[in-house]
Amino acid sequence: MSGIILDGRLIKTLEALYGLGEYAERDKEWLDTLWEELLEIPGLMKEFMFYIDHHEFEDKFDCKGFYMTDLYVFQMSRYNLIRDIGKNEESCNKEYMVLGAFHDMYCMIQKPEKYIKKLSEGPGMDRIY
Repeated sequence: MSGIILDGRLIKTLEALYGLGEYAERDKEWLDTLWEELLEIPGLMKEFMFYIDHHEFEDKFDCKGFYMTDLYVFQMSRYNLIRDIGKNEESCNKEYMVLGAFHDMYCMIQKPEKYIKKLSEGPGMDRIY
């Protein structure tokens, strides 16, 4: 045998991602992309593992002073604006927004200026995209 070592924690995390993704109605392709993003940035993966274990953000990983909670709130604003409800009601899919926040953090690491601008601006339709 060629000494293949599998990290059981990563396997469980991937299973949890697919479980959350199913609940959040995200397709497999989108989830696979998010998984690759998490694997690329160890600190982001650690934050995701904490979320899986505790169902809350640890907020130890940041990009330019912005944490997961900041991006989750950004997701909520965007979700509410898209649904035209203006508030976070019980029927909203919070796991959808959590997964979106992890993707946003990855994108923010890639292009911080773009996200800092979006996070710093006032509300408006231009913040959606």
